[in-house]
Amino acid sequence: MTTLTVVVPSYNSSDYLHRCLDSMLPFDDDLEVIVVNDGSTDDTSAIAHRYAADHAGRVRVVDKPNGGHGSAVNAGLDAATGRYFRVVDSDDWLDRDALTDLLGVLRGQDRLDLVVSNFVYEKEGRERRHAMRYRSTLPRDREFGWEEVGRFRPDQGMLMHSLTYRTAVLRNSGMRLPEHTFYVDNLYAFVPLPYVRRMRYLDADLYRYHIGRSDQSVNESVMLRRLDQQLTVNRLMIEALPSPGSTPKSLHRYLVHYLGLVCGVSSIMLIRAGAPEHLRMKRDLWRDLRAAHAPAHRRLRRSSVGALVNLPGRTGRRVSVWAYLAAQRVVGFN
Repeated sequence: MTTLTVVVPSYNSSDYLHRCLDSMLPFDDDLEVIVVNDGSTDDTSAIAHRYAADHAGRVRVVDKPNGGHGSAVNAGLDAATGRYFRVVDSDDWLDRDALTDLLGVLRGQDRLDLVVSNFVYEKEGRERRHAMRYRSTLPRDREFGWEEVGRFRPDQGMLMHSLTYRTAVLRNSGMRLPEHTFYVDNLYAFVPLPYVRRMRYLDADLYRYHIGRSDQSVNESVMLRRLDQQLTVNRLMIEALPSPGSTPKSLHRYLVHYLGLVCGVSSIMLIRAGAPEHLRMKRDLWRDLRAAHAPAHRRLRRSSVGALVNLPGRTGRRVSVWAYLAAQRVVGFN
């Protein structure tokens, strides 16, 4: 059995797929790369098949009709043969030395359910980079459980870019990401966690997260056009939040924290959209959270993020936006 499957969801990725695949190839037999061509209309499929021919047995291609990022991840998970599984978007790439370290941790492993590693924001045209690391939150260089996980900063979460799951954990969780929907990476980083028992933190800057393209889903103008999809994912996370007592206390605390980050993003985007109906949608989101999970709602409304995005009145909304823009500058989005 292959140690690690890396799935590369790809849609019209011909301009940058080479960089992504070259960061992982050639590698040894412990790595399987599956390029999922999600109905591309450019040369993505041809490029992927050339890599498959050049790296026979190590690279596979799944050609499928367009279904969106979640559909591509689902298809990759169905096809994966590795004991462990991670996703690398086609415009991103991996650090080869850190990938070597990750494979060293995973080889022969059958206890770890999740390996967490760092990711780096790679902003076009900027030399200064911001890394998301977990040194103050997670024990390093050893196996641990949820009871040893510390408290995350208000701006900190374990994103898809951070996570290498045991493949069986993903399959046992029953996770199926919705099709034709953006921002499903939040579900990937949320829904399987109650099935995780044993973890390890690899303090290495593995994932290089490319930002700055005008058509990226995290670009603010794009997010404003896709607010319905952001809210769909947000509400699916609310539905998926376990009840208190059904999971370890520290795990539930983290799930509520991460849900709060996503509620904060939704709220800020609705404030930025600015129309009366958007402000009503923001109120409805928090009302629905309270109806489904009153203790989580109370905790999040008292948190720094929840308090900031729910400041009253026009002045309060201006303060919320100012804080959001300041945070964007820190990580290099603006």
